[in-house]
Amino acid sequence: MATIQKRTGKDGSISFRVMVRRKGFPTQYATFERRTDAKMWSQQVEGDITRGRHVTQNEAKKHTVGELVDRYVETLRLKKPHAYPKQKQLLDWWKTRLGEYSLSHLTPARISQERDALLSENIGTAEIERHRAPPTANRYLAALSKACTVAVKEWHWLQDNPVTRVQKEQESAGRVRHLSATEKTALLTACGNSRMDALGLVVMLALTTGMRRGEIRGLRWSDIDLKRGSIVLHKTKNRDRRAVPIVPQVLAMLGKHAQVRRIDNDLVFPIGDDGGTLDFDHAFIDAVREAKIKDFRFHDLRHTAASYLAMSGATTAEIAAVLGHKTLAMVKRYAHLSDQHTGTVVERMTNKFFK
Repeated sequence: MATIQKRTGKDGSISFRVMVRRKGFPTQYATFERRTDAKMWSQQVEGDITRGRHVTQNEAKKHTVGELVDRYVETLRLKKPHAYPKQKQLLDWWKTRLGEYSLSHLTPARISQERDALLSENIGTAEIERHRAPPTANRYLAALSKACTVAVKEWHWLQDNPVTRVQKEQESAGRVRHLSATEKTALLTACGNSRMDALGLVVMLALTTGMRRGEIRGLRWSDIDLKRGSIVLHKTKNRDRRAVPIVPQVLAMLGKHAQVRRIDNDLVFPIGDDGGTLDFDHAFIDAVREAKIKDFRFHDLRHTAASYLAMSGATTAEIAAVLGHKTLAMVKRYAHLSDQHTGTVVERMTNKFFK
């Protein structure tokens, strides 16, 4: 129930003090110069209480962005340790910029302003200026959005997620760099000459399965069935378990590699006595340089596997299944490589039904 009291100041000014009282809720006060404004405010507060939004609005004023980040990051550390380091890095940036703001001031306008600052910030050197790319800015927004979603659904610190009303940066269709037949031969030859004996196996795994770098580094012998010729990946980027077949050439290489496996460590590519995993980045870079291949990164081996699948006639759904994509959107970048196969399918249909 709302009560409005008219007050006259010592200087003769008129004000209207409004009080909203509802059982089970703290009493709310506000003062306005016009009775109309006081009445509108009381109606809004009463409506918010009825809809269950009033408490959330108060909570947003009690907590800061810094508290939001700290609590969410700690939740990740306990429940999703694989995502903790990267998400903490992204969210710490927001904490530095907005940590002292209350959540009630975490508006789309403020977030948009900081997004622009994120893009304009020089992350290079004084001599060579460098800025974050649009996809990187979107990753920062996504990290904050996830934290806000939890604050809405579980903690009731926010009424809604303000990040959802912030425009994302336009991203390109994605990089598609795959090895030509000549480049593939040169790279495998260079891997054979590498100081790292396992490099050839690592590259062949990536080329024939489309496995990510982290998936290969974390691969364990318990994940591999040499008899059936398959690998089961339990820890993937999208958290889904994925099975991938092993081609005969790689199966033979794995069998040979298994003969020198360590009995005190289940990792397929271990290094050192601390149980760490093999860091093959430098060896791979050296092999690419020796093969005289330009503009090629380790992740492009995954693109190469997908491209070879497309050129072999695999559908987008089949490519997505092999690579472990949840949606077909990520796979559409390879669609143009299967144009010839698509043409063959149409030709077969034409010959069957129109002749």
